[in-house]
Amino acid sequence: MNNERKSKLEVIAMKPFTNYIQFNRDKWAELRNKTPLLLSEEELESIRGINEEISLQEVEEIYLPLTRLINLKVKASQQLQGATNSFLDYKAKKIPFIIGIAGSVAVGKSTGARVIQTLLSRWDNHKEVGLVTTDGFLYPNATLESKGWMSRKGFPESYDTQRLIKFLMDVKSGKPRVEAPLYSHLTYDVLSDKVEIINNPDILIVEGINVLQVSKSHSVFVSDFFDFSIYIDADVRNIKKWYIERFLTLQKTAFQDPMSYFHRYISLSEEEAVQTATSIWESINAKNLRENILPTRQRADIVFKKGPDHLMEKVYLKKF
Repeated sequence: MNNERKSKLEVIAMKPFTNYIQFNRDKWAELRNKTPLLLSEEELESIRGINEEISLQEVEEIYLPLTRLINLKVKASQQLQGATNSFLDYKAKKIPFIIGIAGSVAVGKSTGARVIQTLLSRWDNHKEVGLVTTDGFLYPNATLESKGWMSRKGFPESYDTQRLIKFLMDVKSGKPRVEAPLYSHLTYDVLSDKVEIINNPDILIVEGINVLQVSKSHSVFVSDFFDFSIYIDADVRNIKKWYIERFLTLQKTAFQDPMSYFHRYISLSEEEAVQTATSIWESINAKNLRENILPTRQRADIVFKKGPDHLMEKVYLKKF
C-alpha cells in the first residue's frame, strides 16, 4: 500500500466518534446487570470461527450487555406495533426486528453474529432468531467472470443488491417462507440449487461486509430495513494479521479438499502462502475496506473496537 493510501486509512480510522457515548470494557461489562449467561463452553466452541479467539468471559462482558440492550429495543418495537395496531383496530402480521452486522473480512463478524443469535434466542419474548449472511446475494462466479469482476468480489457491485432489498422487504412485511440464497465457502460460489427459508422470525440478523453501504444508484438501501446496526472494528494492521493467519489455517484444512476453490494453494510453502495471502489482502480486501466498508462505520448504532488479542477494548453507542 502506498503512503497516500495509508494516510487515507489513518484519517478514517482517527475520525472522532462525536455523536457516540464511549465505554471502556469494564464500564460496558457493568451494563450486563445480572443478565444470565445461558451459553455453555461446548456451544461456544461449536459456533467459534476459524482463528477466532472468543471466551465465555468475552460473552459475559461484551455480548450479554449488547443482548440486554437489543432486548429492550425489541420490547419497545413490539409495544409500538401493538399500540399502532390497536389504534388502527387492525390485526397485523408479526414484523421481525432486523439487526445488521457489518465490518471487514476476518474481523470476526460471523462468530459475533452466531453468538448474538444464540444469546437472543434465550430471551422469552424473541425466541425465534434467524441469521442470514449476504454472501448468498453475491452474483455467481460465472456472472462475475463475464463482467470482469472476480477481482472485485465483495465490492458493492458484486452483489445482487436489488434481490437483497426485495428479500428484506418481504421479511419486513411479515411474509412467511421467504427464500434466502446460500453460499459455499468451499467452492467460493453461490449454491444454485439450495436456499434457506426464513419463516417470519422475531428477530433476523443480517451479516455482511457492506450492509451499511449507500449508493447514488439506489433510492432504497439495505440498511433502511434495519432496526439496529452493529459494526465490528479493529486496527487495519490487526485485521491483516488475522486474515493471513486464517489463510494459513485454511491452507492446512479446508483448502486440502479437492473441491475447494483454493485447492491450488495447498503446495505453497509457508513463506509463499504468506506472500499470497498478503497480496490478496492488499489488492482486494484492504482496498474494499478502505473504499467501501470503513466509511460506513459511523452509520452503525453501535461500534465494537477489538484489540490485537481479539478482545473488545472499546464500545461506542450512538447518542441519537
